[in-house]
Amino acid sequence: MNIKPEEITSIIKKEIEKYEKDIKTVDSGTIIQIGDGVSRVYGLDNCMQGELLEFPNNVYGMVLNLEQDNVGCVLLGEEKGIKEGDTVKGTGRVVEVPVGEAMIGRVVNALGEPIDGKGPINTSQTRPIEIPAAGIIDRSSVNEPLQTGIKAIDSMIPIGRGQRELIIGDRQTGKTAIAIDTILNQKGKDVICIYVAIGQKQSTVAHIFNTLTEMGAMDYSIVVDATASESAPLQYIAPYSGCTIGEYFMHQGKDVLIIYDDLSKHATAYRAMSLLLKRPPGREAYPGDVFYIHSRLLERAAKLSKELGGGSITALPIIETQAGDVTAYIPTNVISITDGQIFLESDLFNAGQRPAVNAGISVSRVGGSAQIKAMKQVSGTLRLELAQYRELEAFSQFGSDLDADSSRRLEKGKRLVEILKQDQYSPLEVGKQIIILYAAVNDFLSDIKVSDIKRFEKGFLEYVDTHHREIEKSIITGKTLTDEIKSMLEEAIVEFKKIFLQEA
Repeated sequence: MNIKPEEITSIIKKEIEKYEKDIKTVDSGTIIQIGDGVSRVYGLDNCMQGELLEFPNNVYGMVLNLEQDNVGCVLLGEEKGIKEGDTVKGTGRVVEVPVGEAMIGRVVNALGEPIDGKGPINTSQTRPIEIPAAGIIDRSSVNEPLQTGIKAIDSMIPIGRGQRELIIGDRQTGKTAIAIDTILNQKGKDVICIYVAIGQKQSTVAHIFNTLTEMGAMDYSIVVDATASESAPLQYIAPYSGCTIGEYFMHQGKDVLIIYDDLSKHATAYRAMSLLLKRPPGREAYPGDVFYIHSRLLERAAKLSKELGGGSITALPIIETQAGDVTAYIPTNVISITDGQIFLESDLFNAGQRPAVNAGISVSRVGGSAQIKAMKQVSGTLRLELAQYRELEAFSQFGSDLDADSSRRLEKGKRLVEILKQDQYSPLEVGKQIIILYAAVNDFLSDIKVSDIKRFEKGFLEYVDTHHREIEKSIITGKTLTDEIKSMLEEAIVEFKKIFLQEA
C-alpha cells in the first residue's frame, strides 16, 4: 500500500482546522458545615447572591450569605446523604420556575414541580423567581374593579385590579374564606387565580383544592403549595414562585389574582433561615431586612400600562394577628406596604356576623376609583350608618330611653348588619348586591323583622331574577342608577314586600 506523505499532511491539516478547544470550567467548592437545612461552602469564588448550587444526590441549594471566606446557603431538598467535604458546583443561574398556560389547573410545589399526580407539566419556559417590580412609567392607575362577590367588601372596601389589599385578623376569623370566595367569584371573568399556601396544614390545602375543584374554579386557578411539613427555604421561596407564575400571564395582557396565605408564616420561615445563617436578629428576633422581603414581593403586584398590554396582578396577602394586635412588627410592616386592609374581628365572628369585617378600621386606599358608580350611589352612606349604629348599640345597652330618631337608626342598623351577612362559598354578582343594598340603605326593610331579613333577601333576588330581569341588566350595562332604574327597583321592592308580608 503506497501512502503519499502529502496526503497524510493534508489529512492532519484538516483535522487541526476542525479541532476546537472546548474546555468547560465549573466553579466548585467544598462543604465545611452542614445541618438544619443550612450549609456553608468554601471555595466558590464567583458565586452570586441567590445563585442555585448543585449538591450531591441531585439536591439544590440557594445562596443567601456571601461572606469573606465562605458562602452560606439553604438547601431546597433533603440533606440526607450530604456530608462535610463533599463537592458543591455553582450553576451560574438563579432559582427559576416553569411558567405557561400548562400550569393552569395544577398543584405545584415551591419549585414549580407538579405534586397533584397528574403527570409532568408540558411547558419549556422558565422565569427567575426574583424579578424587579415594574417601574412607575410601566404602570397605569387602578381603574377597573375586581369584584369579590362579598357585599361587605365590594360596597365599603372595594378592590381594584392591580391593587394590594391586606386581609388581617386572628386565627379562625374567616381570612382564607374571603380569599376563596374571591377566587370563586372570578368564574367567567377571565381572571387567572393563584393560591399560595405557606406553612398551612396539608389537610387544609387538600380541602381548599377539593372546594375549588367542586366549584369549577380549578379551570382558571393554580395552587402553589409549601405546607408546614416542607423546609423553611421552600416556604420562603413559595410566594416569589407564585408571583413569577402570575407575571407570565400579566405580561400576556391578562388579569391575575394572587393570594399569599399567609405572610406571617413566610416571615417566620425567613427568621428561622436567617438565625441559622447567623444573621444578626432585630425586633422580635426577625432579621433587619424582613420588611424588604415583603415589600419586594408585594411591589410586583401592578396594573401595567396599555403599551405593555394592560395586564394586572392583584395581591391579597393574609396576615394572622395575635389577640387582635395590629401594632405587632409584621402586621405594621405589611399594612404600610399595602393599599388598604380588610380587618376581621374575633368578637364580630363569634357574635355571628360573617364575614366578620370591621368596617371602622378597614380601608381601601385606591379601590374607590375602580368602584362602579351604581355601587358608589348605594354604598355612600353605608359606612357612616354602620358606625352610628355601633355607637347607638353601645349606648342603648345602658337601658336609657332613646328618642324616635335614635330608635329608627338603631332598627335600620340592625337590618344593614343582617344584609351584610353572607354564607361561605356563595359570592353575589355586583348587580344583585346593588339591588339588595339599595333596598336596605333606602329604608325599605323597616317593616320586616330582623329574623326574616335573610329569607327576604333570598326571595327578593329570586323575584327580581324572574319578574324584573331588566333591572340587573340595566345596572350592569349602564353602571349607574338612573331615576328610571330607581323607580323600577322601588316598584319591584313594594310588589315583593306585599307578597312576602302576606306569606309571613
